[in-house]
Amino acid sequence: MAFQFMPGATAIGITCGDGIVLAAEKRVSYGNFVVNKNTKKVFAITHNVAAACAGMVADMQVLVRQVTALSRIRKLEIRRDVATNSIAKLMSVIMFERRYFPLLTQVVVGGTDPSPQIYTLDPLGSLLPDDYAAVGTGAEMALGVLDSEYKKDISIEVARNLAVKAIKSSIQRDSASGDGIDLVIITDKGIREDTIKL
Repeated sequence: MAFQFMPGATAIGITCGDGIVLAAEKRVSYGNFVVNKNTKKVFAITHNVAAACAGMVADMQVLVRQVTALSRIRKLEIRRDVATNSIAKLMSVIMFERRYFPLLTQVVVGGTDPSPQIYTLDPLGSLLPDDYAAVGTGAEMALGVLDSEYKKDISIEVARNLAVKAIKSSIQRDSASGDGIDLVIITDKGIREDTIKL
């Protein structure tokens, strides 16, 4: 019966020719109870890497804080920016170490160093690279839109519109998703955050 109370959400990531778009909706639900309608589920980790999460909000926040701190320490050690795949692997190791008491979150990590790339992680730390991805209870609906409309090397603006369309699609059918969309757009110029009210 516990699976009924696993919190739902929808988070997606899209690579484009000139950057990354990460998006997540804002609702937090517990079973059929809406706990909050204004929760941030996209997080900047460095100036060119971010994450979008689905699942338990506390677990997302703990994981992102820990990875952010460790990536800052690593940057001081190596005296250059930490690559996206290194941050994704660090997150994977942390999640795998906690496999017996897992962090109940699915994550899409995206960044532009050295080139636009995203990785999907499950609660046990499996690390999967892809051009686009969706996680959470609304992932099936979002992937339907992404599968039919994604093309390689699309522009940031087209990817942003596609991300919004995919999240809106999941919101229409997944009762655990809704109440707005947070976006993180990563380019060579840095990270830009945006919110869309629904």
